[in-house]
Amino acid sequence: MSDHQLRTRTPAAPAPRTTGGSRTAAAFRAAAPALAVYAAVRALGLLAFWAAASAAGKDPLGPLSGRWDSVWYQRIAENGYRYTVTLPDGSVHSDLAFFPLLPALERAVSAVTPLTLGGAGLLVAWTAGLVAAWGIFAVGAELRGRRTGVVLAALWGVYPTAFVQSMAYTETLFTALAAWSLLAVLKGRWIAAGVLCVLAGLTRPSAAALIAALAITAAVTLVREYRDERRAGPVLRRNARMIAGVALAPLGWLAYVVFVAVREASPVAYFDVQAQWGNNIDGGRALAAFIAGLPWPAALGLCAALGLLGWLVVLCVRQRQPLPVLLYTVAIVVISLIGAGYFGSRPRLMMPAFPLLLPPAIALLRLRPPGRAAAVLAALACASAAYGAWILLGAGPP
Repeated sequence: MSDHQLRTRTPAAPAPRTTGGSRTAAAFRAAAPALAVYAAVRALGLLAFWAAASAAGKDPLGPLSGRWDSVWYQRIAENGYRYTVTLPDGSVHSDLAFFPLLPALERAVSAVTPLTLGGAGLLVAWTAGLVAAWGIFAVGAELRGRRTGVVLAALWGVYPTAFVQSMAYTETLFTALAAWSLLAVLKGRWIAAGVLCVLAGLTRPSAAALIAALAITAAVTLVREYRDERRAGPVLRRNARMIAGVALAPLGWLAYVVFVAVREASPVAYFDVQAQWGNNIDGGRALAAFIAGLPWPAALGLCAALGLLGWLVVLCVRQRQPLPVLLYTVAIVVISLIGAGYFGSRPRLMMPAFPLLLPPAIALLRLRPPGRAAAVLAALACASAAYGAWILLGAGPP
């Protein structure tokens, strides 16, 4: 090519820049099948419950927005932290056991819409459920491809206690924040992961599992890099954003614990409040005592369920799930099992451990013909809907 040609050649048009909005739109389009399947299975659950409640002559909205923990959150949204109740056994239940992000969102939504606090709580929970399904899909797609992400989101929507995802509870909000925080870690966006972890720490005490997952992952990364280089300075500078994200992560959880400590004039006040509710950590003694007190067929069935849970954890390890994902999952399971609280709540407490469902999701995708996977998911959705309707019309809290 001559000098003249070099001087007069028209330069190539620059590649179009991808904006944040276009990236979000593309991500939403990719997640649309997962969101559609998740919305469908949750709609089926609501329809089954609505039909069962109507047949029983009961208000279908009551258990979703106006019973059990939902009432405590709405009371905080309306009046702040000031309510306690003394039970016949002398224990004192304080609303300080409940973290502030959900009631704050309920109050904000109710202030700018015609919705009551109960309606606002449902709107927050249902919206967060879709955001959580999107995040779960994104994690599954990052690890095993888009089809796996779709099935993973669907399985989370048909989890045995998935009916809680339709209630004004914190499970969907916390799972959404945890899923997107884990995705941010997988993509190396540590500041975003830390900020999301701050919000998770204002939502549920089990954010300790997410905080630990981020901190241990960062520590392992630093140790490995230092072992290779033997120079701390460059390692720390190269990982400055990771260190900053980890430093941010516990601030939400710590802020609320400090708030309770200052309010009650005791450094361990938050833990005392939880102990009054029976939610102190006892290493699993309450769980063992509960199993021992059951009739042997029920005890055997529960032990089998716990064995299945342990097997799922083993499968997650065998799949070589990334360290932050695996640590988060194991920590959620452990926290759910070693507390002294009401046994019936433990399956609900484990629901945010969505990576446990990755082995079943992969197994479903291996079924042939492919229609079998859809049939299994449909059967699970019907079973989950029926179980949810039965529990919600019962007397005890989930």
